[in-house]
Amino acid sequence: MSDLLYSELEEELRSTVRDFLTDHCPPSAVLERCEGPEPYDPQLWRGLAGGLGVAGLQVPEELGGAGASLREVAVVLEELGRSVAPAPYFGSSVLAATALLAAGERELLPQLAAGERTVALAVPFSTAPAAPLPELAAGARLSGRITSVADARTADVLLVPAGGALWAVERGEAAVRPRTSLDLTRPLADVELDGAAARKVADGQEPLRQALLTGAGLLASEQLGIAEWCLATTVAYLKERHQFGRPVGSFQALKHRLADLWLEVVGGRAAARYAADALAAGSPDAPVAVAVAQAHCGTLAVRAAEECVQLHGGIGMTWEHPAHLYLKRAKADQLALGTPGFHRSTLAELVDLAAP
Repeated sequence: MSDLLYSELEEELRSTVRDFLTDHCPPSAVLERCEGPEPYDPQLWRGLAGGLGVAGLQVPEELGGAGASLREVAVVLEELGRSVAPAPYFGSSVLAATALLAAGERELLPQLAAGERTVALAVPFSTAPAAPLPELAAGARLSGRITSVADARTADVLLVPAGGALWAVERGEAAVRPRTSLDLTRPLADVELDGAAARKVADGQEPLRQALLTGAGLLASEQLGIAEWCLATTVAYLKERHQFGRPVGSFQALKHRLADLWLEVVGGRAAARYAADALAAGSPDAPVAVAVAQAHCGTLAVRAAEECVQLHGGIGMTWEHPAHLYLKRAKADQLALGTPGFHRSTLAELVDLAAP
């Protein structure tokens, strides 16, 4: 039986990460960072990766990691979603780390776990787990172009699928060009390789498939964190905002909207937790759990962010209020690693449910 409740250790981890982000990543700091030339705050990442040690949560202890499970990684992602933290955690510590672990690679993982280097999985961020995988032609050196790669701008190493294998390419061997992204807190970039030297990490597509499946499943936890922040912030605002001598939140129509959203968040939490638990346990039901989580949480995060913007009224439409950051992150996440519609179609195939 899957246990969807948070363990005492997971709650302690949540409290530690949330306290750190409250102190070092308030909404005002995120807004300021979005207007600057640098995509990520190096000090914030050093604190998360080196200070708290979350960069190597799923990396075994013998390789310098914490030896934790994907359930703990999911808890960290919930908190990063709640703060829309501008940090390369998802690209490096989730996608790339999962691919390296599945490949049995032991050279990069200790550096990744220590936060000394970051690694990006060089595939378009929209690539779904069950979709055809993009690959470059392989040779003595790699050449080609990969668009919309998440966290490539700050990565020290790129993991490039080519010729039915996975290759590690040092950042200096690639041209990384920033790409305009809807989500200001998770920049995308195009990667161009022109005869780049590469080291083979693994043969076959299984490490890449596993990374994309795990990434899609754990992305639901980030989307859950977004939705929870939007709901909590909106409820708090409607308690303070008054109209006609009454708190706006006392109006029945708004109560119903928030109650409906709360029910969706509860359902999203169950779906995200089940996906994280199934992935952590290596359950054969993991593909189904991931498809369910993404089909639900991708839509949930966008709806919660839209309600947050609308129910904040005029202030919710301004640049100074962080609501727009959550809406943009939610919409970008909805398109990442497969849309909800794609995952619903995948789910139908997995459970042998014929289309009408």
